[in-house]
Amino acid sequence: MTSITNDTYTVHFNTTGYEKLNNYLKDNHLSKIFIIVDNNTHTHCLPNFMSKLETNLDCEIIEVEAGEVHKNIDTCVGVWNALSELGADRKALIINVGGGVVTDLGGFVACTFKRGLKYINVPTSLLAMVDASVGGKTGVDLGALKNQVGVISSGDMVLVDTSYLDTLPQNHLKSGLAEMLKHGLIYDAAYWNNLLDLDNSTLEDLDQLIHQSVEIKNTIVTEDPYEHGMRKTLNFGHTLGHAIESYFLLQTDKEELLHGEAIAIGMIMEAYISAELLGFPKTDLEIIKEAFLKIFKKVRIDNSDHDAIIDLLKFDKKNEHGNINFVLLEEIGKPKIDCLVENGLIIKAFEYYRS
Repeated sequence: MTSITNDTYTVHFNTTGYEKLNNYLKDNHLSKIFIIVDNNTHTHCLPNFMSKLETNLDCEIIEVEAGEVHKNIDTCVGVWNALSELGADRKALIINVGGGVVTDLGGFVACTFKRGLKYINVPTSLLAMVDASVGGKTGVDLGALKNQVGVISSGDMVLVDTSYLDTLPQNHLKSGLAEMLKHGLIYDAAYWNNLLDLDNSTLEDLDQLIHQSVEIKNTIVTEDPYEHGMRKTLNFGHTLGHAIESYFLLQTDKEELLHGEAIAIGMIMEAYISAELLGFPKTDLEIIKEAFLKIFKKVRIDNSDHDAIIDLLKFDKKNEHGNINFVLLEEIGKPKIDCLVENGLIIKAFEYYRS
């Protein structure tokens, strides 16, 4: 697959990616390599990655705990301390080998340690391949509030090796698929329709669909790197989805949702709101609901949960001047940003999801 380039970095795929990475290591006069993994990717992905690495540089492995609950400043402090104790200087390279938690957190650590080290992302989950590794967003959560602390700063390279998908459980594959479906809904109706036919796809087809998803996100973030306009469209489903994800993280009596599971709920609800506010076609709304509920089991959200979830919307990063801004759809492939939605309509969207 061809590499995807923007102004600051390039996304390379599979064998080409390792060739480019090894050339990078030869050409950049680095002092040392630090590889950040979580306990899952340490076991399942790191051996393959190390077998492809061609370098005489010292490599140190820094392991963090897996899971969104560990994507916080405390984990960063642990990694910063490890870098310091292991002698990381400003010529060191950080390579993040993992899913979205590792690439988000590892990128933030790299951007802030000694005011900035070079870093490279090697996403190992489908979600990280098509979303977290592209666009330069790094950061951590503040308690249960998603991505409240971070910077926009791209690494030097992204290496997408789709063989790592073989290490993923089914629910994590589905979580990444939610973001791919979102790319179709906000940008390309034909791509959306191709994803609806995944049952008849081969592994080669999936590789190409991943490549196309990365292309879509790269096109959007290249045009609007700092989210002043078009990049906001990538937040379709995320206003409600992030609030639901945070709420379930806070509740000890509820099962924690994966990012894609929460965003799928958000996309169903925000598609409903789109139909009510912008005239989004009801036939397409039903197709969206059916498509997501075919992939993700319905999650129980009670009436008593509504107010707390709505209250979490005030922490959404798109908010401006006290307004909660939604991304909605006029039609598939035609989003509209900065839409204001009354709480009563959000309640109706919860009811639509339950129905």
